[in-house]
Amino acid sequence: MPRLSEVIAALDVLWPPSRAEQWDAVGTVCGDPDAEVGRVLFAVDPVQEIVDEAVKLGADLVVTHHPLYLRGTTTVEAGTFKGRVVHTLIKNDIALHVAHTNADTADPGVSDALAGALGLRITGPLVPDASDPAGRRGLGRICELDHPETLREFTARAAARLPRTAQGIRAAGDPDALVRTVAVSGGSGDSLFEQVRACGVDAYLTADLRHHPVSEAREKSPLALVDAAHWATEWPWCEQAAAQLDAISERHGWGLRTHVSRTVTDPWTAHAPSVTPPSISGAPN
Repeated sequence: MPRLSEVIAALDVLWPPSRAEQWDAVGTVCGDPDAEVGRVLFAVDPVQEIVDEAVKLGADLVVTHHPLYLRGTTTVEAGTFKGRVVHTLIKNDIALHVAHTNADTADPGVSDALAGALGLRITGPLVPDASDPAGRRGLGRICELDHPETLREFTARAAARLPRTAQGIRAAGDPDALVRTVAVSGGSGDSLFEQVRACGVDAYLTADLRHHPVSEAREKSPLALVDAAHWATEWPWCEQAAAQLDAISERHGWGLRTHVSRTVTDPWTAHAPSVTPPSISGAPN
């Protein structure tokens, strides 16, 4: 079996830490570089539920997309929920490695996996990486559908192909408008409206869309917006990343066993749609 340092070196080739945003916290959180690795678990969130799953699985390494300590900390005391995660990992000799914004812009990256899950054909990055001469790396992806669909049909496609969450899929726009081209960006994407409008697509699928940015975006252009749960737009990357590590393992003869967590760690747990529209006088502020 390979050592942790060898596996991490391979992961750093896939998602170089130098390509992460300056504010990000990527890389190895804990783990012995000389420890052997035989089983790896991929997940979106480094939460206790995932760590407990890793213990039950007998994993030696957990690879997550989201950082454990994005803003730093002064303690890993086990009475805090993040401290408990660290204690559980170390007590069970499990390493934790994070690939966040360096995986977002990779080739292939988070948005490639999202486009693949939706069955879209990628034509290029939404925000190209200026340091990539091939023009393949960057944030988000511009895609085409094999056949035009109405926004209603495309929203149903997203609901059927992405992991189910309490939020489901929301859409803003004319349900009968035709969608031929789509921009996608895994995770929070309302900061990219300007770039999306500039590329001239019919629809934009991302996550965490907020009221005011969406309202303003709809006033500025007929661009349709499709809002999925943050976790759901990034989970397909776990399968893609596991397949990439499988290929590396086979090439080196490591014999690694990779697993993708199916545990839904989206924080929203329930959704109750309105049955009868409230009257204007009774509508909430």
